[in-house]
Amino acid sequence: MIRLGIDVGGTNTDGVLLNAKNEVICSTKTPTTKNVFSGIQTTIKELLASSAVNVRDIKIATLGTTHCTNAIVERKSLNRIGIIRICLPSGTTVPPLVDWPEDLVDKLQAKTALIHGGYEFNGSPITGIVRDELIETVELFRDSVDSIAITGVFSPVLADQENEVAAFFQQELPHIPISLSSEIGTIGLIERENATILNAALKNVIKNVAEGFEQALVNESIHAKIYFGQNDGTLMTNVFAQKYPIFTIACGPTNSIRGASFLSKERNAIVVDIGGTTTDIGVLANGFPRQTSLAVEVGGVRTNYRMPDIYSLGLGGGTQVTLEDSAWKIGPESVGYQLPEKALIFGGETLTVTDVAVGVGMMQMENAQEEKLLSIPTQEIYPQIVEMVEKAIDRMKTSGDDVSVVLVGGGAALMPATLKGASRIIRPEHAGVANAIGAALGDISGTCEKIYLLENRDHHEVIEEAKQEAIQAAITAGADPDQIDIIQLEDFPLAYIPGEAILVRVKVAGPLLLESVK
Repeated sequence: MIRLGIDVGGTNTDGVLLNAKNEVICSTKTPTTKNVFSGIQTTIKELLASSAVNVRDIKIATLGTTHCTNAIVERKSLNRIGIIRICLPSGTTVPPLVDWPEDLVDKLQAKTALIHGGYEFNGSPITGIVRDELIETVELFRDSVDSIAITGVFSPVLADQENEVAAFFQQELPHIPISLSSEIGTIGLIERENATILNAALKNVIKNVAEGFEQALVNESIHAKIYFGQNDGTLMTNVFAQKYPIFTIACGPTNSIRGASFLSKERNAIVVDIGGTTTDIGVLANGFPRQTSLAVEVGGVRTNYRMPDIYSLGLGGGTQVTLEDSAWKIGPESVGYQLPEKALIFGGETLTVTDVAVGVGMMQMENAQEEKLLSIPTQEIYPQIVEMVEKAIDRMKTSGDDVSVVLVGGGAALMPATLKGASRIIRPEHAGVANAIGAALGDISGTCEKIYLLENRDHHEVIEEAKQEAIQAAITAGADPDQIDIIQLEDFPLAYIPGEAILVRVKVAGPLLLESVK
């Protein structure tokens, strides 16, 4: 069995083929195209041309994509949204879409309904669902929305009302996809609702991505099962991705972190992924990307669903270097995939970070026009580039101790042999396509994050319940039930909730169930 992994970045589209032992058969790096799928097609063609694999042996095809991120940032191809908040008579002080960017609100063309229901912190109902309100909302949404986002007060504690409302709308509007906040975010109502609305807005985007990827494969006679990279460093099936497209956001950096762990054999380290446009710094914790505990903004919208702890710099091989007020300014603008046309060493007119690295001897390029660098003080500029990365590494550390640093990405060669704050620098083989390798290798994960009241329950009992829920989520997403490991287990007492309450977080992961892809 052969795995195909592709990761689409802002500058390059990376691809890799792995054999049954997860060894790299071949890899390639091609410029990302304006029509992203033509770039994916080119990547697949190059992989097949440079290898002797039989396309019938490619059983798994995985894609790490920026499509959903770009759709939100660029306000393109988003669904019209029907928003339901189960909250009356409380929960009305802050309306849905508050503080959202106006241009994004305009694109969603949202229809909003506040209905009776919701729960107290302990799962006691505020009030029941009112059927007449559901009927009115159906008529409000009919022929005017493409997807529906349902959010209930304290639904992560008890999701029964969200499920009840969803069942009603599935019956009345059967072709409209539904997103439930209890399956996406954590306790905070507004941030959880925001994440759910964004998830609903991306339904058409992920559908088009899946169809385009499948067509690109079929064009090369590849009939493989499709998986998508998600932002915790694991994979999800096509079906799972259609339900939760928001989980693809930030999957590129996490693919790189997972690929870096596999290539370097490091389980705990800082990973620096230097691309053509940005440098992404993340932390390996027990072989997986460290998750952030903070609310995260996506396209100007504050959310609280799980996201990797990534720090991004406007620094890459294509980053522009300019002279402003007698000082050299590095980025954040980048020539991106036009580097081979615009960089000085390739005959262009733009000074880039790649030019500086060539000028100081850190990189060698075939047919480089190095004479164009003679008037550039590259020895003065280069230390500034290194310092940017060193400061970013220091920002991600949790102590003053030096740590192992794994350098990956096409721009890894930009960095010197030593860095401040790094006990050692690891540059693994195939580092340039670590993101595609991470995508191809990804395990399947499952998570559970809930508040449990311990008044009449045993602590061990609720921990086991949370474990089983996370394990079942992984199995549903396609993991082998016999090889699932618990990779995170935390519980926190909640002093602000009356009674004895704890927040439990469980994350599990396991390899793909290969029987399902034969």
